[in-house]
Amino acid sequence: MKNYLLNLGRSAKKASFNNVNTIKKNKVLKDYINLILSNQSKIILENQKDLKKARKNKIKENLIKRLLLDKKKLLEITKSINAIISFKDPVNQILRKWKRPNGLKIEKKTIPIGVIAVIYESRPNVTSDVATLCFKSGNPVILKGGSEAYYSNKILTNLFQGALQKNNVSKNYVQFIKSKDRKTVDFLLTKMINYVDVIIPRGGKSLVKKVQELSKIPVIGHLEGICHTYVDENANLSMSKKITLNAKLRNTAICGATETILIHEKILKKFCNPILFNLEKNGCKIVGDKKINKFYKGKIKIAKERDWTKEYLGPIVSVKSVKNINEAINHINKYGTMHTDSIITKNIRTAKKFLNQVKSSIAMHNTSTQFADGGEFGFGGEVGISTNTLPPRGPVGLDQLVSFKYQVSSNGKIRK
Repeated sequence: MKNYLLNLGRSAKKASFNNVNTIKKNKVLKDYINLILSNQSKIILENQKDLKKARKNKIKENLIKRLLLDKKKLLEITKSINAIISFKDPVNQILRKWKRPNGLKIEKKTIPIGVIAVIYESRPNVTSDVATLCFKSGNPVILKGGSEAYYSNKILTNLFQGALQKNNVSKNYVQFIKSKDRKTVDFLLTKMINYVDVIIPRGGKSLVKKVQELSKIPVIGHLEGICHTYVDENANLSMSKKITLNAKLRNTAICGATETILIHEKILKKFCNPILFNLEKNGCKIVGDKKINKFYKGKIKIAKERDWTKEYLGPIVSVKSVKNINEAINHINKYGTMHTDSIITKNIRTAKKFLNQVKSSIAMHNTSTQFADGGEFGFGGEVGISTNTLPPRGPVGLDQLVSFKYQVSSNGKIRK
């Protein structure tokens, strides 16, 4: 296992020294689309092996849905790749250039980050998304998918390598860890620092926590998505009902789902019951503070301090009353995880204060937190969502997968 992983690392590092131009990058990606479309039945057959094993292991139905690949899903994958083909190559872009009084000419130019290792669970579409984004941004990638999607991930990687080889590009730009040994992740995180430049975990809390605790390599990722929707005193009731319902229940399993709703105390009498009844009748359990309990006529459980730090990832929501915008912002900055937080208000001044002062990587106004997604941002996909204080932050797409360097030239200048 040790030699196998070190060989993957060496191969990826070697591939990183080969610059591939934009025309060839896009040709590889077009060929990848064609290979996916011409091998649909093979991909679905491999996916069936994963589904059969998942059912045998009694994996939950919602996870099996994420695992499924059918013709519709494969078409979505190719649409995502097509979008990325249409985007400008993020490498070798001059961000800024200037000339100093002493004659120095300086350019700030984008470059790839280097070798990226992505550890992820369940969804095999992550394989194609990540491989496409990393390749277009000039970064070799080592993929460690979950064992539950082993056969699906393997064939999608093999097809990508086929597209690379067809265009005389090193197949080591995209590599898949075939070992199912759980120790591979530990070795990757602690012993591959000479070969891997960045680790990106995509998965549940336990996976991300393990990566952040063990990794000796820089990590781009988020541990939890404790997202908030704040209903301000100047909110529109109809909009508030629509947004809170979508933000919580459209898909409760994603990191952009709202976990806590904050409501301004001045509107509790008018807003509390319509908003919360709307959630309850659609199958959501309500956990509220004492003031919410006083106003709400439906079923409610009294909230405890720990409820403000819960990422439910299910049909449960915490609800708290706040005195003003400042208390809402302070609550979010204390209990949130710098993922995605939204304000519902007609007051533009209040909205600007919220957008500027919450620490979130994504701050929203009159918008469902479920839009926290690279595809929805127009990135064509994402490698993950970052809640790091340092960049990149938010959805990590093409433009976030580059670093930069300064290039300086002169006519023989020396420093006095």
